[in-house]
Amino acid sequence: MNLLEQYRSKLRTADEAVRAVKSGDWVDYGTNNSYPAALDAALAKRREELHSVKVRGNLMQGPVNVVECDPETEHFIYNTWHCSAYERRLCDRGRAYFTPMVFRNMDWYYRSFLKVDVAMISAAPMDEDGNFNLSGTVGVTRTIADCARHLIVEVNPALPRVSGEAAKLPLSKVDAVVETPGSPLWEMNPTPPSELEKQIASHIFPYLCDGATIQLGIGGVPNAIGELIAESDLRDLGMHTELASDGYLSLHRAGKLTNRCKSLHPGVGVMGIAIGSKAFYEWIDGNPDLIGYPLNYVNAIPVIAQHDNMISINGCLAADLYGQVCAESAGLRQISGTGGQLDFVNGATAAKGGRSFLCMSSSYLDREGVRRSRILPHFEGDIVTTPRSEVFFLVTEYGAVNLAGKSSWERAEALIAVAHPDFREELIRAAEAQRIWLPHNKR
Repeated sequence: MNLLEQYRSKLRTADEAVRAVKSGDWVDYGTNNSYPAALDAALAKRREELHSVKVRGNLMQGPVNVVECDPETEHFIYNTWHCSAYERRLCDRGRAYFTPMVFRNMDWYYRSFLKVDVAMISAAPMDEDGNFNLSGTVGVTRTIADCARHLIVEVNPALPRVSGEAAKLPLSKVDAVVETPGSPLWEMNPTPPSELEKQIASHIFPYLCDGATIQLGIGGVPNAIGELIAESDLRDLGMHTELASDGYLSLHRAGKLTNRCKSLHPGVGVMGIAIGSKAFYEWIDGNPDLIGYPLNYVNAIPVIAQHDNMISINGCLAADLYGQVCAESAGLRQISGTGGQLDFVNGATAAKGGRSFLCMSSSYLDREGVRRSRILPHFEGDIVTTPRSEVFFLVTEYGAVNLAGKSSWERAEALIAVAHPDFREELIRAAEAQRIWLPHNKR
């Protein structure tokens, strides 16, 4: 059969395709824009026929039909290894369950420990060479597609095509194809950074240099860094990142993102996942200067470490006086996930001239309007994302402090110096009680 005949032989309706799922199966949806809307709706319709079907996804914007149709989780059990706001609410209600995962280990987990009976993922339409395109989810869905016993592709014409061999999914690997008019993409439009976020970014900016390769997380501080760079004299910056978003588009538009000086993949920006605005999706669509790779490559410490002057910038939620950092929970409440923070902290630290920055505001207002410190005496249930032995720079609006190699009393002194002034005396008393404060420490 020629390609067209092979394609037609695999065409199914969504209802037909989901017949492949059996009770007790593990079903994977992939991540964010790989969400298979038509297949999810069709699978939910089979609710009464199925029991204990375990569904994996992450960063789903919701609603996920198999979750919404089954409040008692008798038929479908939803699992996520990185919470979106929607998935966070599901976890709060006991309707979803979190799976810890360091992203560089994702491929190892799937190939060694996890079962994928059926994978349902959205992809861009097949090209003339017989390849679907995994789009901005290639970092995650490449491994899932490779490991699935039965693979269903839901065609979404709205998805941008990402360059690189890893993004190509041959028709020969696909068991069923479901054509759809296309589902709207999750658009994450950047918001202007606040003055506080600009303050935090200003403490990172002096450590940047021409030719640096930058990994940016998502949020106000990365956006603020982008603004500072766009207005600066910095040149020839590079991109190597787990998640690409509009911050890189801003650097490109300002003429700062050339990738020319990268030690690895010179001239090319490397990414695992892409989420952003409509303009961002238009920029990455078919762009040969931006290549998608699986996360086991993008986030591998030896790969990251090959980039001279590698700069990693990520957000966090809290730190304690020992230097432990939490970026994924508020106490025991799951907020997001481990993701690739530790991967890039370790990778940037190992790079020649590399630095990693974990950023947060020094305090926040709770629901009652009471100010709370993000720097705590010690954690009480908060999940440690980056252990104290791995933290490099920690940044608040009051400064950037390097914790690498510092003793317990030096860490306490440094962290209290960047805490909100309202809490410093209280933190000093806690440090004294915890015996990590010297009498002659700065007050």
